[in-house]
Amino acid sequence: MVPNDFGGVFASRTPPGVALRDLGLEPAWQGDRLALGGAPVWAHPDGSVVVSGELVLDNHRELESELALPSVEPHRLVAELYRRDGPAAIRLLQGMFALAIWDSARGSVLLARDSLGARTLYYATDGSGWWFSARLHRLRRAPCVSGAISLTAMRNYLTYAYVPGSETLWRDVRELRPGTTMTLPRGQIDSFWEPNEGQWDPAEPITEQAMRLRAALEDAVRVRLPEVGPVGVLLSGGLDSSVVTALSARQAPGRVHTYSVHFGANLPNELAFSGLVATHCGTSHHVLELGSREMQASLADTMESLDDPIGDPLTVPNLLLARMASADVAVLLNGEGGDPCFGGPKNLPMLLHTLYSPRASQEQTYLRAYHKCYEDLPRLLSPDVRRQLENAEPQEKLLWPFLRDSGMSHYLNQLTHLNVSLKGADHILTKVNNLTTAAGVLGRSPFFDRRVVDMSFKIPPARKLDGAEEKAIVKHATADLLPEAILRRPKSGMRVPVQHWFGKELRPLAARMLLDSRSRTRPYLNAALVREWVSLSGDGRTRYGSKLWLLLSLEVWLRSHEA
Repeated sequence: MVPNDFGGVFASRTPPGVALRDLGLEPAWQGDRLALGGAPVWAHPDGSVVVSGELVLDNHRELESELALPSVEPHRLVAELYRRDGPAAIRLLQGMFALAIWDSARGSVLLARDSLGARTLYYATDGSGWWFSARLHRLRRAPCVSGAISLTAMRNYLTYAYVPGSETLWRDVRELRPGTTMTLPRGQIDSFWEPNEGQWDPAEPITEQAMRLRAALEDAVRVRLPEVGPVGVLLSGGLDSSVVTALSARQAPGRVHTYSVHFGANLPNELAFSGLVATHCGTSHHVLELGSREMQASLADTMESLDDPIGDPLTVPNLLLARMASADVAVLLNGEGGDPCFGGPKNLPMLLHTLYSPRASQEQTYLRAYHKCYEDLPRLLSPDVRRQLENAEPQEKLLWPFLRDSGMSHYLNQLTHLNVSLKGADHILTKVNNLTTAAGVLGRSPFFDRRVVDMSFKIPPARKLDGAEEKAIVKHATADLLPEAILRRPKSGMRVPVQHWFGKELRPLAARMLLDSRSRTRPYLNAALVREWVSLSGDGRTRYGSKLWLLLSLEVWLRSHEA
């Protein structure tokens, strides 16, 4: 099941049906103050509860058993839970969802987004009404949305390569954060899930803890497999995607297809590792070769598919792999989540900071670690934008709840919380959601199962990052599944050769789109510095290729999302 384009309006004075059509959605249900459209709707016969939205439940069978209601449609199941427990019912839901629940007794609407952010939910208000949607581009058309750019969100995008937190690139639209609900019309936001640091006994043998993790991973993969037919897995050849491939091969009801990408025979790739895993697990393996021409041709489609822009060069390959997989499968798994949850290499800059730079700002170290434009902002942003941002909250403030006020005792768990909450929700899972939906497949991320994430905070930190060994307990838990070469190989990551391409084939595109007087990004950026980057992008000693891709992605996104 691929998610629908869900949206709704809750308004006291604006006619709801008309306002919903402003979003390009036909009302599927309309009450006195609420209109919903674009997704399945289940209304209780007495009108007390109406549930609409995107919903994939991983614990559907358990909840059916609890309510003694076998073979119930998921939206009805949520309605019955809500009638029994009220808003507390949301805590019981495991899976992916962006929901609106009409409660006639309270005269309110409850918006809810799943714990980790596998689905998105956006909202806007003018004081008399609320507009909400699972897709950001729908709200661009809401009467209360001006289309003005949020300068703080743009500044954050240039730093992270995605837009973190509750802001969106549209100044008048906000994002409901994962693990929270919003009650309309009051606009009250409440949290129903946060990770809890409850450590397992460090003296317990690692084999015992690894067995519990293995069982959780097996279940996380099992509940994401289709009941019949084949399943696909994006296989890089790294540990996490290899684990998902191996567990799928053991449990899937049908054939397992795996998909890998490379960027030309003369450039570094991981095909030897992905091929080794595919052979070991007996999958039908597919390899996609992409060059600069394919990247350029698909960039506009990719940016149009995204909610907020994402400046990661892997976005285009992710979309094209998902399209490739759609010819074979309806469900496509991935290995995303292993690094943020189990002590992957992205923690290294922060851990080195605690050893060698204890007096420096943790927040600045984290922002620099993205290797994007954080240190370039004083020169990259135009003078007018810098003036407008003088009184804005500092970027570092977004990180304070994780690095200063988290309540977690161990530094690695603080970093895990930070990476799951920001990069996990606002980059990884949003990208999976948007791009697989655009390709017509259902993307699933077993390592981001809430039960697995909860377990990651209980595992002693030294069992996750054991000296220099990353994800140690994951390797213990899956040692019998994979070849030794996969378990012991160092993390390398998928590198898209944008630096190489901007030195040659992509340079004219960058010059044409970023330096033209009609460029959408021109009012916000220092054109002289952008011109310098374009001219130096072929210099192997620089990182301008990744920065130019970041700017080019933003430019194309703005053009793709114009009203």
